[in-house]
Amino acid sequence: MGDALRVALAGLGTVGGGVIRLLDANRELITRRAGRPIEIVAISARDRTKDRGVDLSRFEWVDDTAALASREDADVVVELIGGSDGPALTLARTALDAGRGFVTANKAMLAHHGLELAQKAEASNAALKFEAAVAGGIPVIKGLREGAAANAIARVYGILNGTCNFILSKMEAEGRDFAEVLAEAQALGYAEADPSFDIDGVDAAHKLSILAAIAFGTQPAFDDVAIGGVRHVLAADIAQAASLGYRVRLVGVAEEGANGLFQRVHPHLVPLDHPLAHVTGSTNAVVAEGNFVGRLLFQGAGAGDGPTASAVVADLIDIARGEYGASFAMPAHELTAAVKADSGERRGRAYLRFTVQDKVGVLAEIAAAMRDAGVSIESLIQRGEAADGGVMIAIVTHEGPERAVAQALERLRGSQSLVGQPLLMHILG
Repeated sequence: MGDALRVALAGLGTVGGGVIRLLDANRELITRRAGRPIEIVAISARDRTKDRGVDLSRFEWVDDTAALASREDADVVVELIGGSDGPALTLARTALDAGRGFVTANKAMLAHHGLELAQKAEASNAALKFEAAVAGGIPVIKGLREGAAANAIARVYGILNGTCNFILSKMEAEGRDFAEVLAEAQALGYAEADPSFDIDGVDAAHKLSILAAIAFGTQPAFDDVAIGGVRHVLAADIAQAASLGYRVRLVGVAEEGANGLFQRVHPHLVPLDHPLAHVTGSTNAVVAEGNFVGRLLFQGAGAGDGPTASAVVADLIDIARGEYGASFAMPAHELTAAVKADSGERRGRAYLRFTVQDKVGVLAEIAAAMRDAGVSIESLIQRGEAADGGVMIAIVTHEGPERAVAQALERLRGSQSLVGQPLLMHILG
């Protein structure tokens, strides 16, 4: 049995407490699997007096979080503070520069600074591990980086935000509107008091940029992700999608093609025969398509103290074993700066929802905009009066270039016939 792997832990929120509880509960098993004990030697958080439901008296408390990185008795620093910059980034830089292993669940920091941190890790021959940053307890990072390492990945996509999936599947099951279900999600703790990062797609985009970097050997490029959220999805949209044989899900898609790397987070209509259509509640799921392995599906709990702590400790076990390689599946200098693909060149089908005034000529105006932009309409459904007094019109297009749909919507911009903004949802192919 080797010497203990000594850990300094920054952040004692839900996940930090979960890490301590997991190490306590499974101590013997973890030691046997790691080949050596894993011990926390120091901790730090904002509030020293807060009761976290776990005995902290056995650990040395450090008020200055950044000081954890320079402790001689720490082999690894675990960062569970959050935030793309500030104390978390300072801690990461300092730890890696000092040659200490670094484990984090911080997807925002990796999406914005992942390349820099990977370079620092390699320069110091230190581990940089972040399984918990994407999809909670699902081992998708390890699956892509190691299990599918021999494959050329054509596409990686999935449901990457449990809050949005909880809201959409609840709306689907109960026929309730977005605002009402969001309030319930907040009351249950599934959504933050300010849920913008989740419901506007930013959280999922952070995760997608990390997955894309690993899948395609590119530098993380969060700024290249086209982002759309779910706050404008209506119960009527979900009902209409169901009548057409689809379910609405917020899906992140990354795909490499001849004109560059395409990355987008957006609500999609998912066919009922696709696995993602059956992912409900706060569950996450990621699909990767390899040229030899075929379609891989990773599914499970995407958040919470237990699943996320499980991913953090799994990274610690790898470090204890000495099993860690390039952070993004290949050396940092091999990661390419991908060209951002033009989404207008993509071909697909779309769902368009308009709320319009109930007057003569509206359908003709919409149809003319579609015709002039070269959009072929597969079906058009007009429903009764909406809550705001308008009439709902839903259109499903035939397959065609996305640029044509964007041009049709631009032609209708400012139309006096429209009540509010149209909603566009792509149909997952």
